[in-house]
Amino acid sequence: MMQAMIFAAGLGTRLKPLTDSIPKALVEVGGETLLQRTIERLKACGVKSMVINVHHFAQTIVDYLQANNNFGVEIAVSDESQLLLDTGGGLKKAAQLFSPTANILIHNVDIISNVDLQAFYAHQAQSDALLLVSQRETKRYLLFNDDMRLVGWTNIETGEVRSPYPTLNPQTCKKLAFAGIHSFSPKLFEEMEKYPAKFGIIDFYLDQCAQNDIRGYEQQGLQLLDVGKLNTLERLPKPKAGSLAISDADILQHLYAQ
Repeated sequence: MMQAMIFAAGLGTRLKPLTDSIPKALVEVGGETLLQRTIERLKACGVKSMVINVHHFAQTIVDYLQANNNFGVEIAVSDESQLLLDTGGGLKKAAQLFSPTANILIHNVDIISNVDLQAFYAHQAQSDALLLVSQRETKRYLLFNDDMRLVGWTNIETGEVRSPYPTLNPQTCKKLAFAGIHSFSPKLFEEMEKYPAKFGIIDFYLDQCAQNDIRGYEQQGLQLLDVGKLNTLERLPKPKAGSLAISDADILQHLYAQ
């Protein structure tokens, strides 16, 4: 059984003023909300049950799911209304909502990509956590050894390096950017017990990468869109009145043709 979590609790500050009145998850792209796109994508790859965390306009998301009959899939809501717990804390809070026997496919709600989610999920059987990564330009990179095992993190602008390996030389590592999609073994929840309520999942992976098998995954020809900024949203195609929503593939084709 495939199970998944959608991170949908963020404040969406980069999408203001849109997110002053709606949650980021309900921002429309190509005539369809980000949340619906992510749910439908996960359904299509075989996910049978999902957890969605909520915080900003939490009840609006709950009402939206109910109005759409959860899009025909089993959905549990992890409510962070009282305190936004960040990605690691949000996953930890939702631990009891998952089966302990299947890995958890985790997907940021604002990511649109052409990644083969079934192949990605199947590949994680070989590790404790698997992170989708790419060679896009950024200031912050995850560091991997030749076997694609996570060994650290660096900010190339400041020179900061974080790693459980004191003598790590970033110049000998593969520098790859995290793509907002990962797969997580429930056995790692035990490691989370000593963490506070609020923490980031990348911080957790960096802390754990020396004693647990945490790896990166690259897909050839990966196309990825982070719908996190207004200027990105404004570049995307909009459907004509009365027409169907634009597919993920057509949105990506439009973006990569620019």
